[in-house]
Amino acid sequence: MGSEQRHTTIRVSVETRDLIAQLSEQEGKSMTALVEDAVREHRKKLRWQRVAEQMERTRREEPESWAEYVAERDLWLGPPSDRVAPEWEGLIDLPEDLPDAAKERDEG
Repeated sequence: MGSEQRHTTIRVSVETRDLIAQLSEQEGKSMTALVEDAVREHRKKLRWQRVAEQMERTRREEPESWAEYVAERDLWLGPPSDRVAPEWEGLIDLPEDLPDAAKERDEG
């Protein structure tokens, strides 16, 4: 009873099952481990999506609070151009690098 994990069965399409099997073979993981990893990653993605939405709402609805946040962030991280390690250049978009950022700065 103690640390024994319980399991269940879920229904997926044959195509999805085959894809999971193929990916688990490529990764050298069990199908269960692959699905558990995928669920963990999806939850992480949703959490960061919520953070981004909350930050955007603060930027839009509370400009003074947003300005304080940006000032503190820049104090800790330095100017935007110094924040991304060279090996990450071009691989990630900082909020101020997104297409609408320049337009919003000009309007704000």
